[in-house]
Amino acid sequence: MRQRHATDPVTHVERVPPRTGVPAPWPQWVPEQLRAAYAGRGVTAPWRHQAEAAGLAYDRQHVVVATGTASGKSLAYQLPALATLLADPRATVLYLAPTKALAADQLRAVAELDLDDVRPACYDGDTPRAEREWIRRHSRFVLTNPDMLHHGILPGHAQWSGFLRRLAYVVVDECHVYRGVFGSHVAHVLRRLRRQCARYGRAAGPTFVLASATSGDPAATAGRLTGLPVVAVAEDTSPRAGVTFALWEPPLLPPDPSASPSPSVTSAPSAAGSVAAAVTAPAPRRTRDARPSPGPPPTRPDAGPPPTRPDAAAAAAPPSGPPEDAGAPPTADLTQVRRSALRETADLLADTVAAGVRTLAFVRSRRGAEVVANNARRGLDEAVPGLGDRVAAYRAGYLREERRELERALLHGDLLGLASTNALELGVDLVGLDAVLICGYPGTRASLWQQAGRAGRSGQEALAVLVARDDPLDTYLVHHPEAIFGAPVEATVLDPANAYVLGPQLACAAAEAPLTEADLELFGAGAKEAVEALVEAGALRQRPTGWYWRHRERPEVDLRGEGGAPVCVVEAATGRLLGTADGGSSHFLLHPGAVYLHQGVSYVVDALDLDDGCALVRPEEPDWSTHARDVTSLSVVSVRSYVDAGPVGLFLGEVDVTSQVVSYQRRRIATGEVIDTRPLDLPARELRTVAVWFTLSPESLVGAGVDPADVPGALHAAEHAAIGLLPLVATCDRWDIGGISTAVHPDTEAPTVFVYDGHSGGAGFAERAYGMAAAWLRATRDAIEECGCEAGCPSCVQSPKCGNGNNPLSKSGAVRVLDVVLANLPE
Repeated sequence: MRQRHATDPVTHVERVPPRTGVPAPWPQWVPEQLRAAYAGRGVTAPWRHQAEAAGLAYDRQHVVVATGTASGKSLAYQLPALATLLADPRATVLYLAPTKALAADQLRAVAELDLDDVRPACYDGDTPRAEREWIRRHSRFVLTNPDMLHHGILPGHAQWSGFLRRLAYVVVDECHVYRGVFGSHVAHVLRRLRRQCARYGRAAGPTFVLASATSGDPAATAGRLTGLPVVAVAEDTSPRAGVTFALWEPPLLPPDPSASPSPSVTSAPSAAGSVAAAVTAPAPRRTRDARPSPGPPPTRPDAGPPPTRPDAAAAAAPPSGPPEDAGAPPTADLTQVRRSALRETADLLADTVAAGVRTLAFVRSRRGAEVVANNARRGLDEAVPGLGDRVAAYRAGYLREERRELERALLHGDLLGLASTNALELGVDLVGLDAVLICGYPGTRASLWQQAGRAGRSGQEALAVLVARDDPLDTYLVHHPEAIFGAPVEATVLDPANAYVLGPQLACAAAEAPLTEADLELFGAGAKEAVEALVEAGALRQRPTGWYWRHRERPEVDLRGEGGAPVCVVEAATGRLLGTADGGSSHFLLHPGAVYLHQGVSYVVDALDLDDGCALVRPEEPDWSTHARDVTSLSVVSVRSYVDAGPVGLFLGEVDVTSQVVSYQRRRIATGEVIDTRPLDLPARELRTVAVWFTLSPESLVGAGVDPADVPGALHAAEHAAIGLLPLVATCDRWDIGGISTAVHPDTEAPTVFVYDGHSGGAGFAERAYGMAAAWLRATRDAIEECGCEAGCPSCVQSPKCGNGNNPLSKSGAVRVLDVVLANLPE
């Protein structure tokens, strides 16, 4: 590893060497027609792991293939599925993908094989109604997603009876995505599918073939997901090109000598040429020129902190969460801030595109993807007019036609650069990419390697760059590369026994067909108690033949926990549908007065009708951006478990969280100056979930040198950093969790820091934090102490989602607080 200079943003360069593949002969059961079809696409033989997984599935064993990106997992499930369809003219196959883009990509792959009588077809929310009847009656390879299976296929199971009766295989692609509450819901959707197959005469049930990115204990995870014993194939025998992986920390900007709340910005170093050169060079070259860039926009702190210290990653926010700030996190009184990760990623994307390097930039939020694409286009057009047209944004919420056109343009080379949310992280075949930019740690090592693996074509060298955000976890990782390159990937966390998931799913099953005692065994632990609770609530009626759904309407169950039905974004003057946003994020993205970005065009929201699910917008190019602010409060419901560690207490239990978006700020785009703060009248959101929290005695804080006046800031800073570091030990990210800290909480009567799951009923993250509290909090303390700032910054204790304006905060106090906790808490 080479020496790092003060102005060099690269903290570490990891060389991932190439690997040769280990082929295997075609299994004897693969028909000649199928072999010839693959040979026509350049596949002359499978790799050993493909043949092994395919053989297990063909022998009717449930199997999960958990290997790296671009390792050919699709062949492992296509071989047994297609061979069976060719041998048995009545057999059917169901393929499930977490995204429509992945299902559409798989449809292209299967259709290109041009096999007789397979008739593959996508059946999802984009499928025209005129085609749906034909698919139900004639398609033998149906590609869909868990949402459509839940909302469309299983409720209409009578129309699918023939398909379900002959269902030979269920393919669950990218199954590592099904984690937390979403994964728990999908686990029961699969059990409901198995139940309907058995009802229609498929007693043995279909064979499940699952594909996953490399993950910890894939067999156990796949077993929890399906409720069946699953064999894992995890040794990757495919060839792999070499990858140069750089960790990139945006530089600190010079302190502002003026008293203005907006930092004056001199030229931050740019990345012109360095990234492009690294694609073919053994290691990245750092030939950087000066490119002036607007500074990240600061904000004023709130006038005064409320009694609690909320972190606005709070519960009501869905995993996609409120929009990431387009610049630095909200803070006005920092003497130094880092250059925005979004701006740094946009410059890198422009540099690679200008050099002819096909690049995909992953950005964590929808708004962030639009901002990166806009900034990259602007920079390219300034250099070469018209070159900006080779860059676009890609995210959920676009119309089907827009998504398909962007996918086509990227595959055919019309686009050289794409800024995308994780909608393109999964196994979509993006042939021809040279480089991947990852704007902010995506939350898990599995996801990081999945995104990095999108680059690499025809065995050529590839480049991956992780651009750190101003975030405690990102800062920790770019300075501790062993936590990325020397650690195994995480196990996927899901809990099918979660009562907040199990009850609604049993209600859905009862609405499809009356529940029986045998069904309760299928749905696993807690099913009997959940059914009794539904009977007591009046949702089910017990009769001698089973439990019956009592209502005319079906249960309303949201698999992804996105806070309700999608909200349509409509141009008021024309009635044109621009796109959609999920109900949960609509409070942040589409509140009245919000600036909404769509493919480089700016709109202002005139009205948001949550009842009708519609936001009316008008085209406008204001010189300001909008940033929603919310407030959160928490009360303890019950304690499940606790550790009495003298002056320190560690607790796990249920809590009630109330969150409400109450205002938004308008900020100048050019300077970040806050123009004003405007009130909003949006409904509050209630959440009962699981939290981990620790308390400290006031005496222990005094003994550690924390002045009573500094206790709120010390706890607040510790809370922010703890939330940022929780993904290190639990499979989550900041949008999955929230937190509150207070000098005296009314339920604990002591200084307390809460961190809670942002999903109804919990998602397993708080339990994981409770079980690994010492390791989690020690990493938190180290990240704060090792940060190079003096008084606290977004890289350690500032939060980009703080509903309290990051005020008050005490970096030194947070270290002392965590020292007290770690000194008393057992390892």
